Amino acid sequence: MSSAETDAAALRCGEFAERDRPTGSPRVDVLSAREVPLGGPRAIRVRRTLPQRERTLIGAWCFADHYGPHDVAASGGMDLPPHPHTGLQTVSWLFSGEVEHRDTLGSHALIRPGEMNLMTGGYGIAHSEVSTPHTTVLHGVQLWVALPGEHRDTARDFQHYVPDLAQVDGAGIRVFLGSLAGRTSPVRAFTPLLGAEIVMEPRAAITLAVDATFEHGLLVDSGHVRLIDTVLRRAELGYVPRGVDTLTMVNESDDPARTVLLGGPPFGEEIVMWWNFIGRSHEDIVKAREDWEASSDRFGVIDDFPGGRLPAPALPHAVITPRRNPPAR
Repeated sequence: MSSAETDAAALRCGEFAERDRPTGSPRVDVLSAREVPLGGPRAIRVRRTLPQRERTLIGAWCFADHYGPHDVAASGGMDLPPHPHTGLQTVSWLFSGEVEHRDTLGSHALIRPGEMNLMTGGYGIAHSEVSTPHTTVLHGVQLWVALPGEHRDTARDFQHYVPDLAQVDGAGIRVFLGSLAGRTSPVRAFTPLLGAEIVMEPRAAITLAVDATFEHGLLVDSGHVRLIDTVLRRAELGYVPRGVDTLTMVNESDDPARTVLLGGPPFGEEIVMWWNFIGRSHEDIVKAREDWEASSDRFGVIDDFPGGRLPAPALPHAVITPRRNPPAR
């Protein structure tokens, strides 16, 4: 996906005031989404929870877009021409619909529900994303992972993975990155990560063992889900700091609730994030933009894409400053 949006989303704290919080109960911060247009000639609107002022990353997860369900007949679906990426990995996960992916590595793949596509754009890659003609409803999430400094110029890569379904106490879990509920994804990442879709039956309650060195974020797609002591509504993301070795989730609705659980150890580096590029300095971003606009070999070419490339937006009239998470409370 492509992003030129810079405004931050809102933050609300968990439902308990600090003086009323049960002893030992971790604080849950709730990151509220903001609607932004997805870049391209026909923009669909997405709900964005990362990044924002209060939280740039959860682990190495630095970007979370949640979109749909979109009636493709009304919205036109997804139509993103070739656009570049640096310094990150993209994770595509659909709930419904189908998207055709092409990239300058030569990959040509379909993104389908329950199947993960992970693309690595270290030094530079470009890709296109277009919903297929028979898609009627488009619905899913697009996630980005920041590459650590030692790997941020790594070579292009593409991986496809279909996780199996684990059943745990009234919930179906598909682990697409990392380990959870006795399942481990074989997909290679450059920092420890957790990514999983969890679909809970009506009124189901589950407790999952998690890595206490990770911080976690739970994004709600449908239903009302109580995470520890805080109810999360649709399109909200609940953040739990590290130090927690179990997460309890309760579906408080009479319909199935679908969520996406993200996690990883705190990412200790500052990053500069602008449009589709992640670097470590303003100069990194300027150079990446210049290379894209000059059609340099850095990003490659998708030979069989029927149309032009997505141009880069203008740079701001200010130095783009590095960002990191605030100190842990």
